[in-house]
Amino acid sequence: MKMALDSATGLHLVAAYTPGLVTLNTRQSFEQSIIVFPDKLHTDWGVVSVEEIRPKDYAPIFEYKPELLIIGTGDTQIFPHPRTFIDLIDMNIGYEIMDNSAACRTFNILMGEGRKASLALIMPQ
Repeated sequence: MKMALDSATGLHLVAAYTPGLVTLNTRQSFEQSIIVFPDKLHTDWGVVSVEEIRPKDYAPIFEYKPELLIIGTGDTQIFPHPRTFIDLIDMNIGYEIMDNSAACRTFNILMGEGRKASLALIMPQ
């Protein structure tokens, strides 16, 4: 799915998403799980499945302290175990769980609204 973008903002946005591949407006494409912040990327996020996610896997998000974290869980929406969200809740970081396609669209909308959000995409192997 291609997405319409306003690249003048200087923010990372999702340009396209197909199962197993996300392309950002910077023309960078990724097949591995990543965390997208408005102004930086965390490209070595080692999460490969929802079942394997642990609270420590959210550590890169804590430094940025977004108001909202959008978590894409692959081609389908799968809810991680609730215990994985304890640290996010303690830091007052809201979160939403979606399939990757919906997560990418939602992240772009939030960026367009000027919200302080992050996108964590799990790209199953």
